[in-house]
Amino acid sequence: MSFQLYQDSYFQDLLDFKFDLFTNHDLVNIPDGSASSPGTSWRCLTRKNNGKKSEVMDLWSLLTQCAQSVAINVRRTANVLLEQISQHSSDTGDGTQRLAYYFANALKTRSAGLGAPSYLHLLSNKTSAADKRQSRSTSLISAFAMGSNGLALFDVSQQGLVDLPSFVLLEPSFPKQVFDLQKESKETGNRLKRFCERFNVPFEYIMIAKKWKTIWLEELKINKGEVVVVNCMYRLKNLPDDTMASTSARDTVLKLIRSINPELFIHGIESGMYNAPFFVTRFREALFHFSAKFNIFEANVSREDPGRMMFEKEVLGRDVMNVIACEGSERVERPETYKQWQARTVTAGFKQVPWDQELVKKVSNLVQCNYHRDFGLDLDGHRMLPGWKGRVIYALSCWKPGSNDP
Repeated sequence: MSFQLYQDSYFQDLLDFKFDLFTNHDLVNIPDGSASSPGTSWRCLTRKNNGKKSEVMDLWSLLTQCAQSVAINVRRTANVLLEQISQHSSDTGDGTQRLAYYFANALKTRSAGLGAPSYLHLLSNKTSAADKRQSRSTSLISAFAMGSNGLALFDVSQQGLVDLPSFVLLEPSFPKQVFDLQKESKETGNRLKRFCERFNVPFEYIMIAKKWKTIWLEELKINKGEVVVVNCMYRLKNLPDDTMASTSARDTVLKLIRSINPELFIHGIESGMYNAPFFVTRFREALFHFSAKFNIFEANVSREDPGRMMFEKEVLGRDVMNVIACEGSERVERPETYKQWQARTVTAGFKQVPWDQELVKKVSNLVQCNYHRDFGLDLDGHRMLPGWKGRVIYALSCWKPGSNDP
């Protein structure tokens, strides 16, 4: 039986995934006590030596004050605060300084009214696909979540299926990817073909370069009687949310997946609250969310590591720029919480499948033995929740079609 694979660059991470041993580094964590942030958060304190004096700056407060000034268009105050932040932030400094650097850049872009053009130039970089894969392997939390997903796929293969299932892998494209999607997809297909040839696995790669909500079931070319597994990891946040159109693109895509009638639908989401329509609220939630990601790197990866620097610039920095500087259709970073996605998926006609308890034990043991102690893996119902210092960052769940026919 052949694989039918639809463009998903994150599948490459799955093939390359390995569990690394991470060093432990102690950080000074100062609880913020914000009611809007569950779990532990971090005050963005940084210290700068100026001659004989040691100056401590609360970058968190400076960033928040600057966002408030930008929101009401008080540019003079915003510029003064941005100047202060720039003196204590850097894309090569510690985690706090890097967080402040990218958030300050986004605030500066929004204040100047540049918005989408500045964002799009970040998406048009010349970084090779191989370098991007290397940078993703440095992203510990992504590798952590992808590893859990890999074990889930392994578990699917143990469910008594006679033949290998066909996989439908889905990923929406950013605006800039339209012009180079063909090239990137061809590279992905060739790489997967070489991988399958090593194990004598029949392989077929089909790429559909269309917006998800415009795809018809017939275009997927699924043969009658095939066992199909749909794998969709961490990209549905980039679909337009319900505020953008009268018809929900997210619900449309979930209904398309339901119409495939898959044996299993593996759904990974980035659980976030930084999609508020009010800018200052969105800014604060984004600060909480991305502070955890920068903190992960600071605790586990050398500051000089090129993969870390590339990932922070071209993934985290890009996402921060989009969340803070862009509005309307240009803002494609629109996450929802895992509980919101739970309701959507049930409404679309799916029922949740419990995780195999042996699988959960395997993942938990791997986390405890091989990862930094501040990584966490919680369970909420049938959802697996990878996170950092008590803050949920991702959610993994498995689904089957409900009793009604698609």
